[in-house]
Amino acid sequence: MILTPYRIVLASNSPRRKELLSGIDVSYEIHTLPDIDESYPPNISQEEIPEFLAKKKASAYYSQMDTDTLLITADTVVLLKGFVLGKPADKEEAKQMLRKLTGNTHRVVTGVCLTSKEKQVSFSDTASVTFGELTDEEIDYYVEKYQPMDKAGAYGVQEWIGYVGVEKIDGSYFNVMGLPIYKVYRAIRDF
Repeated sequence: MILTPYRIVLASNSPRRKELLSGIDVSYEIHTLPDIDESYPPNISQEEIPEFLAKKKASAYYSQMDTDTLLITADTVVLLKGFVLGKPADKEEAKQMLRKLTGNTHRVVTGVCLTSKEKQVSFSDTASVTFGELTDEEIDYYVEKYQPMDKAGAYGVQEWIGYVGVEKIDGSYFNVMGLPIYKVYRAIRDF
């Protein structure tokens, strides 16, 4: 549906981001680079981290881009009581993150950056997610049966834990999945 002179490239291995971008019927390619540094300065506000990282990822690709390329990069973090929860390093850290989230409300912030050789547009979106109480057995079940290692906050809202654990979302469900697709669609359209 989107008419654009650009060849759209999604710089992500995330199956959720691929699913969401496919859902708006846009043609795109996947291109990823290994080992992009995802560090951020200590003085940046937590809400700015995802947009900062999305821009940082875009800069890693810039020299390889053609003039007709529109690159989409993104990053998602979970914010809870002053802590930034990214992707867990292992199953034990995943379980610890989920124990922190249970019975609490956290924020999911996704930063997105659209980059061409001529310009760059970036933005972020925030949703609040309230988890009901989860037992240790439910947390263990989820971590063992599903693969939360590639997900900020160690959970996928579209998986079992989202069905049984998420009490309420204030904001975009798709943002919680990893891409605020409503805003992405409009940004591509208006680019």
